[in-house]
Amino acid sequence: MLASLPVPTLSLPPLISAETLGVLINLAAAMGAPNAPEHAPVIGLAKAIQLSVAPVFLVTGISGLLGVLTNRLSRVIDRARSLQDQQLDSHLAHARRLAQDLKIQKRRMGLLNRAIQAATVTGLLVAAVVAVTFVSALAALDLAAIVVPLFVIAMGSLMATLLLLLRETQLATGQINRRF
Repeated sequence: MLASLPVPTLSLPPLISAETLGVLINLAAAMGAPNAPEHAPVIGLAKAIQLSVAPVFLVTGISGLLGVLTNRLSRVIDRARSLQDQQLDSHLAHARRLAQDLKIQKRRMGLLNRAIQAATVTGLLVAAVVAVTFVSALAALDLAAIVVPLFVIAMGSLMATLLLLLRETQLATGQINRRF
């Protein structure tokens, strides 16, 4: 008796569209899912972009640091010009003190100039790391022998930048402390 009853069929709508399924398959392939050899270029590009993101943020930070350094340098130059103008119109004892202040300003300018140079080198090295990493990921080449030294040198240059900035701020605060 059960065998003679008709079996009802259910017609359910698909949960996702064919287009959405295609997008998900492409996304899975880009994330490294197996069995997607036809999407190998997309996988390489996605990997290259993924590997390049962190150094790009570092370049952004370096550009901010360069902004700070150039602003400080501008302030030091303005102060040195003001001291030079004061030195022309002052008596001998005051002129000696101004000459000493100018000497410190010159030293600060030198430190800031070297810090700007080191930060610029850092930015260039990090940009080179991004470029080599991108090429490495797209061409499926192991260029770690190039990327690692570039990144280590970039970090050394960044440390030099920060140490120069530290020394310059020490000079600046030392000059202020003498006035109080």
